[in-house]
Amino acid sequence: MRILVEENIPNITVHELRPMGHDVFDIRGTEREGMFDDELWPFSQNERRMFVTTDQGFSEHRGEQHYGVLIVRLRQPNEQRIHARIMAAFRQFTEHDWPGLLVVMRDTVQSIQRA
Repeated sequence: MRILVEENIPNITVHELRPMGHDVFDIRGTEREGMFDDELWPFSQNERRMFVTTDQGFSEHRGEQHYGVLIVRLRQPNEQRIHARIMAAFRQFTEHDWPGLLVVMRDTVQSIQRA
């Protein structure tokens, strides 16, 4: 699966997703690092990539057609907790589930919306 991760996603997550066979574009260290949200979203969609973020603002795209959005929203986020919630989502949903799916992972619950 083609995935775009924004700057707040832990490196450990990127390094775990790639061996699982995912094509992960990590925005860090590229010319796209620091892009504004209104530029990042079209980039992810033009690249046909699922989008993984900690920014709740991307939930505004829930009614649009997209390749999947995973938002991690934790009360006290840290690298390990963000990583754990992302990996839980990837265990729960298959590559075929993600198109049009918006998942918000919180500390103990999640919400799911389909476009």
